[in-house]
Amino acid sequence: MNLEETRSIMVVQQIRPWYVLDDSVLDMLYKIKREDFVPSENRSLAFVDMEIPLGYGQIMLAPKVEARILQELKITKSDKILEVGSGSGYMTALLAEKGHHVYSVEILPELKSLAEKNLKGYNIQNVTLEQGDAAQGWTKHAPYDVIALTGSTPVLPEVFKQSLNIGGRLFAIVGEDPVMEALLITRTGLTEFTTRNLFETSITPLMNAQQPEKFLF
Repeated sequence: MNLEETRSIMVVQQIRPWYVLDDSVLDMLYKIKREDFVPSENRSLAFVDMEIPLGYGQIMLAPKVEARILQELKITKSDKILEVGSGSGYMTALLAEKGHHVYSVEILPELKSLAEKNLKGYNIQNVTLEQGDAAQGWTKHAPYDVIALTGSTPVLPEVFKQSLNIGGRLFAIVGEDPVMEALLITRTGLTEFTTRNLFETSITPLMNAQQPEKFLF
């Protein structure tokens, strides 16, 4: 079985059953090849329904989660996007393909370098990679039309919601093990937001993510 056949099986057996039916999202999975962003020692796992270790305690999200995020955010070609956690650059590349410009912030210099190398291989120009800690917000280029957190956070900092344009969308996985909620938050006015619970999951938290307040008795 060749790579393209394996990719098609991934789409049919993993992505579509997770209610990802947007053809523009599915087409990107064929265009931007996931295996090119997977560390060489784990390349054989590129199409498996699992999180892939990137080293340094970080992971690449499962394929179905990446695709679902893209579909739910409904990204347009005019959107300015903030990605928190560049990882290997794969989600960055998908966001860049859909949007106008991506500001992607990675706390680990080693992963920032990996993402730079992988994105360069695809000649992706509409991405600004920055090193820093954005787990509790990154207002440098705000306001944004789209914000995507690629790691979980026990508590969602308010600054992310306030960094959205009106009409902007925020994807975040909020909570702690064993159950976390994937949320899509849309800013509908200056002080109004709507929240949709998309699915339950459990993924690696962002480094330095905001923690819940501890009650002292």
